[in-house]
Amino acid sequence: MAETRKLRVGVLFGGRSSEHEISLRSALTIMSAMDSEKYEIVPIGIDHSGKWYLKDDALKVLADATPNLAALSGGGTPVTFLPHPDNRSLVMAPSPSGENLGAIARTGGIAAAPIDVVFPALHGTYGEDGAIQGFLELAGIAYVGPGILGSAVGMDKDVQKRLLRSARIPVVDYHAIERADWREHPALARNLARDLGYPVFVKPNANGSSIGISKVKRPAELESALEGAFQYDTKVLIEASCVGREFEVAVLGNDHPEATLPGEVIVKGGHDFYSYESKYIDPNGSETKIPAALPQPIAKKISAIAARAFKALSLRGMARVDFLASRDLKKIYVNEVNTIPGFTSISMYPKLWAASGLPLPKLIDRLVELAMEAHRERTSLKTSYNPGARSGSAKP
Repeated sequence: MAETRKLRVGVLFGGRSSEHEISLRSALTIMSAMDSEKYEIVPIGIDHSGKWYLKDDALKVLADATPNLAALSGGGTPVTFLPHPDNRSLVMAPSPSGENLGAIARTGGIAAAPIDVVFPALHGTYGEDGAIQGFLELAGIAYVGPGILGSAVGMDKDVQKRLLRSARIPVVDYHAIERADWREHPALARNLARDLGYPVFVKPNANGSSIGISKVKRPAELESALEGAFQYDTKVLIEASCVGREFEVAVLGNDHPEATLPGEVIVKGGHDFYSYESKYIDPNGSETKIPAALPQPIAKKISAIAARAFKALSLRGMARVDFLASRDLKKIYVNEVNTIPGFTSISMYPKLWAASGLPLPKLIDRLVELAMEAHRERTSLKTSYNPGARSGSAKP
């Protein structure tokens, strides 16, 4: 009996975003949890400049930033889209034999075996915003997570909130401001913040991991907060504050998404909110409770809203939906969705599914299955139109 071929899974990590380091941690967790009996791991690293690295060099990128890499020492074999003199970079150009980019990407180049599916562990810009998803679809490669539209909408908080509102899913009051408008009309931001009432939160429109976010308690702090946020995006949100509790729900699926019960994030250590520092730097900056201590009807309501938000934003595969709630739980808002949630040792997405009976190795299996399912659906669609070839159409 022939031995079943392992699936070759390209794990993409690093990238050009401000969340580069978080991506490295997520990739380490994902690859360490992958079943070596089922998968051949192809590590693909992208550095801050956008250069791509393969196998040994990709693992070196991880080793330089993360300890305890022994579990990955046997992962994968080199893969290229086209050979390059330094044998490290992925060169995206037609091959000498005339193959197009899609064929090259699917076969892994001239000498390498095929990549069956890509797991993008790329958080933030160029990884979570539809950029890499568009490239992979153009190349005809299956990939984990939402598609181009869902990824782009999930990244753009302003557009995301507009769509949620149209679906009658509550979000906190907010205003969006462009950098050019702020520079030309400095009083505009002050008026918008005053309209919402202090304190307000200032955050980059398309960023994650709480990078660039400030809690502004008084008008004198607003300009500095805007300057900080505009370092990461040309559009910034000014949001009303919701003093109370924070919950997160993990969602998994394609056409029929399933949501976990909520987990709660509790900020500690004197931090004002769930900031980058409280998440990743201060070991005592926050704690999580899974499941959250909530009345069962409220917990089910939050989970149901998470699944509705997932569908409203055209998401597939996975997403983490974050909530804000008043202390009395009478007001519950979707704060944002994360289409490539963290997979670090402290990340809520894998923890929530583990608490629901789906440990990380099984969760990875399911994500790969959903990626292949979505890919089959995409490739079943027609990409050309021949009016004369329509079957069963009535003649005019």
